Amino acid sequence: VTAAGKASHRVEDDCRSAFEMAPLVNSAARAKVGPLKAAARSPAARRAGSSARRAPHVARGSAQPDQGPFEGYTFRPIREREVSREMSSRYFKDLYKYADSDVVIVGSGSAGLACAYELSKHPDVKVALIEQSVSPGGGAWLGGQLFSAMVVRKPADKFLAELGIPFEDEGGDYVVLRHAAMYTSTIMSKVLTAPNVKLFNATCVEDLVVKESKVAGVVTNWSTVSLYGHETQSCMDPNVLESKVVVSACGHDGPFGATGVKRLVELGLVTEVPGMAALDMNAAEDQVVANTREVYPGMIVTGMEVAEVDGAPRMGPTFGAMFISGQKAAYLALKKLGKSDQEINNTLTSVQDKEGQIFSGLGGVNQAIFQSQEE
Repeated sequence: VTAAGKASHRVEDDCRSAFEMAPLVNSAARAKVGPLKAAARSPAARRAGSSARRAPHVARGSAQPDQGPFEGYTFRPIREREVSREMSSRYFKDLYKYADSDVVIVGSGSAGLACAYELSKHPDVKVALIEQSVSPGGGAWLGGQLFSAMVVRKPADKFLAELGIPFEDEGGDYVVLRHAAMYTSTIMSKVLTAPNVKLFNATCVEDLVVKESKVAGVVTNWSTVSLYGHETQSCMDPNVLESKVVVSACGHDGPFGATGVKRLVELGLVTEVPGMAALDMNAAEDQVVANTREVYPGMIVTGMEVAEVDGAPRMGPTFGAMFISGQKAAYLALKKLGKSDQEINNTLTSVQDKEGQIFSGLGGVNQAIFQSQEE
């Protein structure tokens, strides 16, 4: 105890000495830098200091490598407020514009993107594409089990050819993309450059607008609010987008999967959502396309959400039905908007026969793939 006490007193003495010496050290330091500060106050010194701060950083003690064409490369100046104003003003203009949309597509996976792509060919149709994730594309960035390649059964390869995506065709019943991201990145770039389509990503659809026995829009919120805000805040009210048609492309069951049809069940507008049956690739793809339809007035389901509402088999990592289901959803939406057969035929080129008529090449259950619901 005595030894520990002595050690403690030594530490206290050292600390006290350090504090007592600090003013002396600081005074000496100020005396040394005083003349430098005085010199820096001159206009010439201020200009030199400003130039030094703007100069590119060069690691000390190392030779500067050959910069080639990047020697002296600099960006034009910008004010931070300009960046904020450019982003926010455009976003709120889009919110104002698409608050009254012709079609709202919920989900930007492979089916939702195919639907948006077909609708983008009609410049007078205003399309809002809503995605809960920051990155659109759903599960179409990879094939099955995180593998790279994407398998597409024929004749959906015609859609890939229209998009200009190269694929491997060994002459069999399917084609293979070297990487699934080739589809997603290509179709996304075409959709996002269309002047009549706006992607609202990091945005969730929390509910539906239902008026006079018809789906008439969607209730939205930031994804972070939908995921976390409601549990921590007393009130986080949403926003609303009205539309003539809602296309639900929310995918199969998951955190935000099949939310469109699930909400219809909660409202008593659809009797049940049995969920997907066990995997059967051959049956699944035909059934998903055949059953892509308007499940309630104003709301069309597409992609794997169709399997959820009908109990169709899951299809696994084949993607052709996602493309064609999305195209069919666009076809049905255009019919709901009053487009003529001729107007639609002029754009749905990858699902036409040699005479230019819309057809199904999948056979069996899909001979009437693009027939209207009334027919």
